[in-house]
Amino acid sequence: MTDVLRYAAFTTDPAGGNPAGVVLDARGLDAGRMLAIAADVGFSETAFLVRDEADPHRFDVRYFAPAQEVPFCGHATIAAAVALAEREGPAELTLHSRAGDVRVATTTGPDGVAAELTSVPPTVHDAEPALVDGALHALRWSSDDLDPGYPPAVTDAGARHLVLITRTRDRLARLDYDVPALTAAMRAADLTTLQLVWPEGDGDWSSRNPFPVGGVVEDPATGAAAAALGAYLRHHGFVVPPARLTVHQGVDLGRPSTLEVALDADRPGVRVRGRAVPMP
Repeated sequence: MTDVLRYAAFTTDPAGGNPAGVVLDARGLDAGRMLAIAADVGFSETAFLVRDEADPHRFDVRYFAPAQEVPFCGHATIAAAVALAEREGPAELTLHSRAGDVRVATTTGPDGVAAELTSVPPTVHDAEPALVDGALHALRWSSDDLDPGYPPAVTDAGARHLVLITRTRDRLARLDYDVPALTAAMRAADLTTLQLVWPEGDGDWSSRNPFPVGGVVEDPATGAAAAALGAYLRHHGFVVPPARLTVHQGVDLGRPSTLEVALDADRPGVRVRGRAVPMP
């Protein structure tokens, strides 16, 4: 029987954050079995780890949502790293994912274990007008809902996200989208989530992330999308490294999450830090 751990990531409260499944020893599991386990767990993603026989700090990892495999998942990475640290102590880890090698460092302190991942080198491209139009139609938004100072973009820091920045926080709060239409638009563009954000000011951002392609209506915390947002802001010159920002997500779902993002002047990858706690 496969042992599945359950953690809430990017929170210190089991009732907050984004729930993730974690399988620390996935030896012998094929893709079909992993997908079945992830569907049974029902969380946004479940991470499946296989330790390298030659290097105990290196793992092969695969991430499965209830409906499909994804190349990278930030919140399940944070959850898996914290789970390992609680059992083996803090360490520097390398997770070999479909997106590439992701380095993760864990630390312990008075408030428990924290983990910080460094994304693969990101890419940022202007979003095709047809993709933006399709997403807005499915969201039941208009172009007037977007902040004209921030160009729509497709950003990939391990997984592809369409980044759309709204004029108002209220537009995020009233999210009510056409699930089939948005699913079709996202699949056509190979998107993992939409990164819908509003700038609160002073480096704080409000975020919501629809995830219908994974079989989940919405993510309460999306580490890969937070990394994508950091890459987007750096690419367009809205922040200049070294820089830090904080993403607040899950508030509208009743599962508040805090994602700390750091951009360095001397490395292309984006750092995303957070805590994770076991769920009852």
